[in-house]
Amino acid sequence: MIDIPTTTLLDLIARYDVFFIDQFGVLRDDEGAYRGAIEALRRLKAMGKAVVILSNSGRSGDYNAKRLSRIGFVRDSFDHFVTSGDAAYAVLSRQGPPVPPGSNCLTISSGDDRNLAERLGMRTVEDAAKADLVVISGGEAETVPMEFYAEMLRPAAERRIPAICTNPDIHKLAGGTIAAGAGSIAQLYERLGGPVRWFGKPFGDIYEQALQLSGNPARVNVVCIGDSIDHDVLGASRSGLDSVLVRTGILAQFSAEELGGMLTKDRRPTFMMAAFR
Repeated sequence: MIDIPTTTLLDLIARYDVFFIDQFGVLRDDEGAYRGAIEALRRLKAMGKAVVILSNSGRSGDYNAKRLSRIGFVRDSFDHFVTSGDAAYAVLSRQGPPVPPGSNCLTISSGDDRNLAERLGMRTVEDAAKADLVVISGGEAETVPMEFYAEMLRPAAERRIPAICTNPDIHKLAGGTIAAGAGSIAQLYERLGGPVRWFGKPFGDIYEQALQLSGNPARVNVVCIGDSIDHDVLGASRSGLDSVLVRTGILAQFSAEELGGMLTKDRRPTFMMAAFR
C-alpha cells in the first residue's frame, strides 16, 4: 500500500493558486492529448489560476506551445510554457556559455534540433573530435543503441569537453514503450569522463524561472503536477513546492507495490492522482 492521499482537480483548485504542469505524461504522449487534459487546463484558467507548463525539452517554450496547439490545446489555457532549454539559455545568457560564441558544438538530439547551439551562436559540427562543446537535448535510443552514442561521444569525453544537458529525462515514452532519454545519454557522457551541466527538472533553475514568471508567489500556493518521481516530484521537493504524481505517462505500467518501492523522503509526492482531468 502507498500511504499518500489521493486528490482531484476540484480539490487542487480549492487549495492552490499556481499550477506548474508537466507536458509529456500528464497532458499528452507522442500520439496526442490525453483524454480530459485539454478541458482540465481550460478549467484551471476559467477558475482564475496561474498555469505554467514546465517541460524537460531542449526546444523552446514557444516551439512546444505551438506543438500543443496542433493537437487541440488552446493557447489561452496556460500563461507560460517554460522548458529546460529555455532555462539553459536564460542562465547561460547571463553567465556566459562555457566556450565563446563561434566555437564548434556537437548536438545530440532527436531530429534536427540545434536550438541551444544556434541561440548561443555556436558553429555546428558532427564530429566529437572537433567539438569544443557538446549539447545533449534529446536522443533516439528507442531505435539507436547506447553503444552508438558511447562511440560518438568518446572523443569529446576523453578530452573533457564541457557538455550541457537540456533534457534531464532518464527515460521517455516512445511509441507506447519506455526508452532511454537524453538524461541517460548525459549520464553516459559523465561515465566516459566528460563534465555535464544539467538544466531542467529536477534542478532549480527551471523552477526559479517559472516562479519569477508567475510573480514570485508564496510557495505554499504552488503545486507541481507530473508523472515522474525522479524529475517532477524530486524537483518540486528540492524547490520547496508541493507535488501531485499522476499515474499516466512513464509510471502507468507499474503496480502500486512497485511504485511504493521507488519513493524516498525527497521523492514523495504530496498527493497522487489517477490522471489530469
